[in-house]
Amino acid sequence: MFVLLPVAVWGETEKTYTFRFVPEDDMFYIPWNSNGEELARLFECVERNKVAILNGSLPVLIDGYCNSPDSPAERLKIAKIRSNRVKTELILQQGLTEACFKTRNHTWGGNYVIVRLEVRFAESSETGLETQRQAEEDRLTAERAARTEQERLVAEKQKAEELRLAAERAEAARLAAETDAAAKVKPYSLALRANLLRWATLTPDLGVEWRISRSVGLLVNGSWTSWGWDDVNRRYALWEVAPEVRWYLGENKRGYLGAMFKTGQFNYKLSDTGRQGDLMGGGLTGGYVLPLGKSLSLDFSLGLGCLQADYEKYTVIEGTRVRQGTETKNWWGPINAGVSLVWKLF
Repeated sequence: MFVLLPVAVWGETEKTYTFRFVPEDDMFYIPWNSNGEELARLFECVERNKVAILNGSLPVLIDGYCNSPDSPAERLKIAKIRSNRVKTELILQQGLTEACFKTRNHTWGGNYVIVRLEVRFAESSETGLETQRQAEEDRLTAERAARTEQERLVAEKQKAEELRLAAERAEAARLAAETDAAAKVKPYSLALRANLLRWATLTPDLGVEWRISRSVGLLVNGSWTSWGWDDVNRRYALWEVAPEVRWYLGENKRGYLGAMFKTGQFNYKLSDTGRQGDLMGGGLTGGYVLPLGKSLSLDFSLGLGCLQADYEKYTVIEGTRVRQGTETKNWWGPINAGVSLVWKLF
């Protein structure tokens, strides 16, 4: 009769402990991501096997991993620092020395450090297989965790790259839209103009503008009127010609600055004394063009400068003009103001 009794045999199992690190960071955050619990488990194993570890029969195997940043040299440097962080905890807390460790560092895998101890133990034949199975499961679990971490980091990089490409595409689309909008704002080559302020004073005013480019325009405005009443005892008459060159500003070319020259003649008699003579001058202009549609727009303008008037004064006696002398005056200030209706011909 045979009786199967448990037999004590020596077995060996690999104890594995994984410590996780923040990507591209070499600091060992113990309370983070279950590192504290894993470190406590490692300390318990070291306590049970400290004699074997210190006499060199049970080395502590350290594998440091890092797969970011892009430079392999930088990854190896970070992996080495991470391994040293974990070893420092064992040296300070458990009294180990550098001779107790066998360290390898890798530039692939993920952002973690794996500590392994191949612990020998005496156990029965019945429990040996279970222990081996558990050790194999632990090893496979660690490998799966490493693969999962690597896949997560790859997914994060892919997502970051997709976001970067999406931002670049959005910026390119915005610039293309702005370019198309600017291209659609084509300047007219020729347009007719009418200063509504002059027409409001019963002074017909017409002009023409030639845009020689998107930024430069040449204008000529002319005004003429002749009114008399009270048996010609009252008089309001004038003609003016005002050439101007403009520089249109901004992306849409709506604001502008310019230079104007003005010349003409006038005859005013709104009281007992009339004034008749010539005027000449010029100055700087500025304004803004407000589109009203495809072909119409309003031009708000103001000119500042100097006008010189040479004229003779007169009175009317029994229907005859009687000269009373001459004068010359210079005027500094506004020399032109307009709210002009602009009609683009082509």
